[in-house]
Amino acid sequence: MDALTVRYLTRDELDAGLADIRAAPKDHGRLEASVVRPAHDARRSLPACEISLAGGVHSDHWALGCWKTTEDGRPHPDVQICLMNARVIQLIAQAQDRWPLAGDNLFVDLDLSADNLPPGTRLALGSAVIEITDVPHNGCKKFAARYGRDAVLFVNSPEGKRLHLRGTYARVVTDGAIAVGDELTKLD
Repeated sequence: MDALTVRYLTRDELDAGLADIRAAPKDHGRLEASVVRPAHDARRSLPACEISLAGGVHSDHWALGCWKTTEDGRPHPDVQICLMNARVIQLIAQAQDRWPLAGDNLFVDLDLSADNLPPGTRLALGSAVIEITDVPHNGCKKFAARYGRDAVLFVNSPEGKRLHLRGTYARVVTDGAIAVGDELTKLD
């Protein structure tokens, strides 16, 4: 799908997709895509990569500095990895080649809702373990520019926030290798 054929979905069209989103697996999901942001507004899809406490998703700009830092100025570990539900991004983006525009690292087929994955929940992925953090992830002006105003209203609605439609943040607990197709398993 090229930029000339992109049509932003209406709020009604987005709301019609909620049943499929709510049907995402609760305990055992799958990594559908991984993306790194090597520089501002740059995206690269990867079939496999390493993740670590020191580097986040390797080759992603998080380790070089990000919007949230620790007291000593280092990138904050609570925003190392951005996860988004693959069903949500497929609905909003309408084509997988437009998923990376969201800026998230991991697109997963798993229920990311606050009820299913409260902060502190650990997930096994490949040979790594990650932990959901309490940092909110919201739709912004860039998200609206890429997917339309109604998409931001959809993900930032009360139900959108409860379901974490815009995604959620995680930190690395155990370094490891991950690959598209890997199972994602809730440990806690």
